[in-house]
Amino acid sequence: MSTRPQRLCILGATGSVGSNTLEVVALHPERFEVFALSAHTRIDSLFQQCQRWQPRCAIVRDATQAGALSARLKAKGLRTEVLYGAQALSDLARHPQVDTVMGAIVGAAGLAPCLAAAAAGKRLLLANKEALVVGGALFMAAVRAGGARLLPIDSEHSAIFQCLPEDRETWSERIDHIVLTASGGPFRQRDLATLRHVTPDEACAHPNWVMGRKISVDSATMMNKALEVIEARWLFDLRPDQIRVLIHPQSIVHSMVVCRDHSVLAQLGTPDMRVPIAYGLAFPERIASGAKLLDLASVGTLGFEAPDHARYPGLQLAWDTLAGPHGSTAVLNAANEEAVAAFLGGRIRFDQIHAVNAQTLAGVSPDSGSTDSIEALLELDQRARRCAAASIQDMQGIRGRSPC
Repeated sequence: MSTRPQRLCILGATGSVGSNTLEVVALHPERFEVFALSAHTRIDSLFQQCQRWQPRCAIVRDATQAGALSARLKAKGLRTEVLYGAQALSDLARHPQVDTVMGAIVGAAGLAPCLAAAAAGKRLLLANKEALVVGGALFMAAVRAGGARLLPIDSEHSAIFQCLPEDRETWSERIDHIVLTASGGPFRQRDLATLRHVTPDEACAHPNWVMGRKISVDSATMMNKALEVIEARWLFDLRPDQIRVLIHPQSIVHSMVVCRDHSVLAQLGTPDMRVPIAYGLAFPERIASGAKLLDLASVGTLGFEAPDHARYPGLQLAWDTLAGPHGSTAVLNAANEEAVAAFLGGRIRFDQIHAVNAQTLAGVSPDSGSTDSIEALLELDQRARRCAAASIQDMQGIRGRSPC
């Protein structure tokens, strides 16, 4: 272990992953130093975190937020420098005094700072699956060119990583396929005819995990698993047909690797994000996470079932977009972010989320250069969002000229 603490930049510090990261850090004050924290809207929570951790820097969305937070911190005698804007996120992610970046910003907004960390050769703990869903080959090329250490934090991808040897060059020789497990969300057994009446609060009431509202809705539709399939394709350099999904309601088996000899390696644990976070922070060592010890005797039975594609129509879009033109996965991600926001805002029904995604994929055809640079990817992202917005307006009965 290094003689000095690891300096951490936690992007998305006030979300569930960021908050859990700080809980793990609190168990090991000799190992970690909080260098920078960021938040988008939860400024009160960020203020409390700055009081507790006294980071060198804090990053917020805009100048108004920065001025207000800076004044509050100065009133407490704290010297944390408050920065703002997207550029500040990338600058902190590549800062020479930062050792480790936790990429926990939700959505495509996390792509640029995660790319900056990768290009700068940081230890990058990736909880932002959209960085790979949107960035794909571009992102992995930045990891290789920068010499970054990429460690997945999604519980499923961390499980796969933990089942594989450190020598990445041997992975293709070992893997027949992988199995990503899914809880099935809160509507696994609900009457399909009633899904049109689902409320945002019902969709966010996950049976096993405590998560933010966007990812909770994605879990209810299983779009989170579609995005994880795409993420796994890039993380582990797999063909799409080597990635499978299995419903596992207990969320105890976090994922599995099926080897060439058909041995099955699995990682088990309680459904607690502190486990993969602790693994990523300390890799290749193991440290206490604060998670409850798994008691299989009390769990009793572990159940598995094939996903019902009528219940989760968005799941198949993972393989469809991976087989489509480069950039299709970025279109899917943008459409889904817009659709989920519209559902949470009461503008469309739960069962219309998939329709927005499918219509946007049909309406936006990525150009040949759409994935060549971050600028091209972000332009494609915006084009997809405009198309998705038009689909949402159409569902609301607001007629306009479609930008698709």
